[in-house]
Amino acid sequence: MNHSYPVYTIEAECQDCYKCVRHCPVKAIRVRDGHATVIPELCVACGRCVEVCPVKAKQVRNDTGRARLLLQDATAPVYASLAPSWVSEYKDLEAPKLIRALKLLGFAGVSETALGAQLVSARVAGELDAGANGLLLSSACPTAVDYVRRYLPHLADAITPVGSPLMAHCRMLRDHFGEDIRIVFIGPCIGKKNEADRRPELLNLALTYPELRQMLREAAIDPTRLIPEPEDHFLPEDAEEGARYPVEGGMNDTIQFQTANRKVHYATLTGLDNLKLAFNGMELQSGSDPVFVEMLACPGGCVHGPCSEHDSPGLLERLRVLRHTRWPDQPQERRTAGSIDAVFPPDAVAPAETGAGDLISALRSIGKTTPEDELNCDGCGYDTCRNFAQALLAGRAEPSMCVSYLKKQAQKKANAILRSISSGVVITDKNLRIIECNRNFAKLFGEETLEMFEACPGLAGADLRRIVPSFAGLFESSLQSGRDVRRDSLKVGKRLFNLNIFSIEPGEVIGAVIFDVTNTELRREQIAARARQVIDRNIATVQEIACRLGEQMADTELLLRSIADDYADDSGLINAENAKETES
Repeated sequence: MNHSYPVYTIEAECQDCYKCVRHCPVKAIRVRDGHATVIPELCVACGRCVEVCPVKAKQVRNDTGRARLLLQDATAPVYASLAPSWVSEYKDLEAPKLIRALKLLGFAGVSETALGAQLVSARVAGELDAGANGLLLSSACPTAVDYVRRYLPHLADAITPVGSPLMAHCRMLRDHFGEDIRIVFIGPCIGKKNEADRRPELLNLALTYPELRQMLREAAIDPTRLIPEPEDHFLPEDAEEGARYPVEGGMNDTIQFQTANRKVHYATLTGLDNLKLAFNGMELQSGSDPVFVEMLACPGGCVHGPCSEHDSPGLLERLRVLRHTRWPDQPQERRTAGSIDAVFPPDAVAPAETGAGDLISALRSIGKTTPEDELNCDGCGYDTCRNFAQALLAGRAEPSMCVSYLKKQAQKKANAILRSISSGVVITDKNLRIIECNRNFAKLFGEETLEMFEACPGLAGADLRRIVPSFAGLFESSLQSGRDVRRDSLKVGKRLFNLNIFSIEPGEVIGAVIFDVTNTELRREQIAARARQVIDRNIATVQEIACRLGEQMADTELLLRSIADDYADDSGLINAENAKETES
């Protein structure tokens, strides 16, 4: 995480979608351990990654803390340079109320950046009137300027030698209010933060519209409820034609209004992709008719900046700017005491030095061994497999970013698992067409099925109902209910199967693991039969024992009865003899 650069990544939130890579016009993204981070030396701060990130892992540096420190420092007044797109951003807010809100935050005054735009247009018009020829590129958009300097360095000399409207405005404000003032820009642009970082002697800080809303919210200031004071107006004056700059073609309109040179050809290019398309292969042509190109990094202009709200149709956003613009009756002399000159030397990004052998090795590492393997699907974020391979060599990408490579790896692993499983495995779609199966599945259902498998490994597209019609109903039931189905002993002919059907994608894809348990069940029957024999023998033994015990009990009973009877007889004789003796 690099908080010093205007754009950074919250790595814990990054979800490996590579959407930022896909949309970054200069591929200034490094992916490491599945997390995508911005490469400052390659980035031009266009903000596309911030706009497209689905989980808001890409963030714009928050400078509200620094702004509060500036506003709390009483040693010098702080002035706001307000971007002309404010009329579209705060569409239902009158200027005096917004100015009052900014003053309540601590700003000494508010001025329109459009005043600087008027200075720039007047200066460019002067260049054209002086007879400038060939290609001229506007310097108004810092992101577009950085793009040309880094990625079209051979055209850097064509950039007009005048600062951006913001830098010109800062120069004008310091000329008017003194060098010791502090200036904070407020607008929709991330690139302005780079300007503040590079030119702190002119611009102290750049805030975005969301940052201003944050400061107002934390200060409990609702601009719509404020009552402006008489002094709540733009300083040192209201802007006129410069207010047209936020829309595409606005700069060209102001230059044509100022210049007397009618031989100039004007063009407007918005969006870095359009710049690349227009300038690809182009060389400077000196001595030709003057061609002035207004360059804007954001499609449609600054009203579509990365830090602006888009809660209404784009045409309405443009119309708000156009309706707000006031045109003077005739061209005005626009100048300030200080110089607004600037130079924009080439700052070319060094191309990666890779040999043909290295590139081939990188391609092989992602399974691209033949030209046919190079799908150029854009899934990794790069438009061609070779560009992706170069990013791999430069350490800005990982093999896991390649969708087709991951698919092949997953397929290999799945196939290895299917081959190693001793049971039959089959996967089908909702129409019971086989997506994949292993050889053991084919072996379970006869030689004909096995021959089909040998001819077409996996049996992709085969109808499961023709191979195992008795299972079709169970598969259909699982598809409809979304529940797993298990049968421990499913009889098919003379064979028994253990069947486990499970859902992979509910209602769409199911799988099954099938065991032939015929022999197992036979062994169980054999064991059960032997157990029954043992039980029968034991019962017979017990019965025999019981029988013998019964016979012995009968014999014993007879013996005991006999003994008892004998004993009874003997007792009778003795008693009789005793009686006789008594009588005598």
